[in-house]
Amino acid sequence: MHTHIGIAAVSPTGSALFLQTLSRRFAQEASLPPDARFSVHHEPLPEYLEAIARNDWLKVAMLLKRSNELLARCGAKFCITPDAAVQQVLQVASAGCPIPWVSMTDCVADEIIADGRKTVGIIGTELVMNSSTFQIPLGIRGVQVMTPDEGDRREMDRIIFQELLKGVIAPSSQAFALDVIRRLRDQKGCDAVVLASSETPLLFESAGPAPLPLYHASEILAHHAVRHMKTP
Repeated sequence: MHTHIGIAAVSPTGSALFLQTLSRRFAQEASLPPDARFSVHHEPLPEYLEAIARNDWLKVAMLLKRSNELLARCGAKFCITPDAAVQQVLQVASAGCPIPWVSMTDCVADEIIADGRKTVGIIGTELVMNSSTFQIPLGIRGVQVMTPDEGDRREMDRIIFQELLKGVIAPSSQAFALDVIRRLRDQKGCDAVVLASSETPLLFESAGPAPLPLYHASEILAHHAVRHMKTP
């Protein structure tokens, strides 16, 4: 069994939330051996943000690879990252890595396909909403991915970077996020929404029922990571 998970953190806030999710999943799994564990490493968030702003994805891959190498030295048997923005370079980052990566986007796609969804919306940073991060793994399997309108994308990006990353949860932002989901349902025909940012679940913890089923990407990753631990 792969009883040691390595976590390459990007956003400290998002990774802390992911650790809570993973810890709860650990507690629910009575079949895990007593030596099951996880280790976390992160390079400075500004280094990631600066590289992404320069469109320097090789630097992003290098930062991820550095975490992978250090986590392998800690004894981890495989590596995950709950950050959606960097999922698109995992294949590049995996070259020469001592332990394999488990892709969050593939895990999310598996869940959505299993549920028979046909059209899903996506909420996250502008980078993720405007990229092929989720669009490719879902699109090649016949699921259409819809994004909010430009104004909604800009405001969601602002909320994530200026509020959620700082631990601020404004009721007005919670209401706005629910309205975005309603528009994805009513104007774009979505039958579910992917929360494609490790911080976005903060908006829905006390916001009341969402207008559509939500796929929490980081929660799905935690579930698959624990399941992967049981793989011989």
